[in-house]
Amino acid sequence: MSDSFIDHRQLSRDLDIYTTDPLAGSGLPLWMPDGAIIREELQRLAKDLAHRDGCVDVFSPVLGKRALFERSGHLAKFKDDMFPSMQLGDEEPNEQLVLRPANCPHHALIYASSSHSYRELPVRLNELAPMFRAERSGVVSGLSRVRQINLDDTHVFCRPDQAGEEAARGLRAAIEAQRVLGLPVDYVRLSMRDASDGWLGSAEQWDHAEAALREAGRDVLADAALELVEAPGEAAFYGPKFDLQVRDGRGHEETIATVQLDFNQPQRFDLTYHGADGAQHRVVMIHRGTVGSMERVVAALLERYHGRLPLWLAPTQVAVLPVSSEQDGPARRLVDTLRSNGLRPALRCDDSLAARIREARHRRDALIAVIGEREATAGLVAVTDVAGRHRKVMPAERLVDRATDAYRRRLPVVEW
Repeated sequence: MSDSFIDHRQLSRDLDIYTTDPLAGSGLPLWMPDGAIIREELQRLAKDLAHRDGCVDVFSPVLGKRALFERSGHLAKFKDDMFPSMQLGDEEPNEQLVLRPANCPHHALIYASSSHSYRELPVRLNELAPMFRAERSGVVSGLSRVRQINLDDTHVFCRPDQAGEEAARGLRAAIEAQRVLGLPVDYVRLSMRDASDGWLGSAEQWDHAEAALREAGRDVLADAALELVEAPGEAAFYGPKFDLQVRDGRGHEETIATVQLDFNQPQRFDLTYHGADGAQHRVVMIHRGTVGSMERVVAALLERYHGRLPLWLAPTQVAVLPVSSEQDGPARRLVDTLRSNGLRPALRCDDSLAARIREARHRRDALIAVIGEREATAGLVAVTDVAGRHRKVMPAERLVDRATDAYRRRLPVVEW
């Protein structure tokens, strides 16, 4: 463990990222306003990456009939990790409602709701959606292990000849997401089946799918200078997958994002397309989560940056501190200009200047902008960028331009 490691639960208490309450229940964090800002930025990143790759947005319910998850195979595989079925009236067991353990069955139903030609594939359906795990109270922990997981989830329905390129596209997007977030990927794992029982599908299907992923990842990983490590027994029950592996400050390895190949749900839901030969053909389904679960990623980011997030993620991007009440006017004008550019400034007037600077540092505000008599007269501002180890007096317009540029481009540091 790094000597400077700080657990995300401690950081959250200091920064008001999320809270918990016995009345809400274990493993069900309540996101505070600053935590909501971080989540919104992550969701926007996930949507931008999805749209760049041609994904379209959908919405689906968090509930489904028990019969839906019987068909998908989740009930047989994950029954012990699912919340109990909800009985409504005198319904038959397969009519009972279940909190979904995964989002893919609903997306399969959306795809199946209309016919598709080989010419329109691939169809890429994207949703940042919640799913649920009945984790025991003894294992839930902060944001790392929760009962409601909010995942940026895309499901791609494509022809078999498109599967390799779509898997590569998803892997490329996941690596790009971690680069933007500043979470170094240790390696990419090719998670495969082993000789045990419980895997859906034939050995031939698995061998073909594993070979397709291995080939799809070759150029992407070479470009990213990442190693591919094969791991028998780590696959999803319905198919092999790429897992992006990272290490936290304690040296623990975990999966941050995945790209999964699925040949079972297309069979179970009879997902097809009209081929050039006029016949019906089975699609291949690819699951891709590029940013990852909001809970786990926020925990990783807090620990990676010790709570001092890059400006584009920081809840307060610029703390504006007038030295005295005589500078309140210029300070308010600067705040208004920053806000009109889409930034998140905060005007801090109470207490002494030294106390306000300490508070801004404690809150991990990205930039601290002080306006005294000299700065107010000359239209300047004294800017401290703690993460970038930068301190300089500059025109207020330059602060606005540089901060806006860093935010819109999601830069790791402000380019002064």
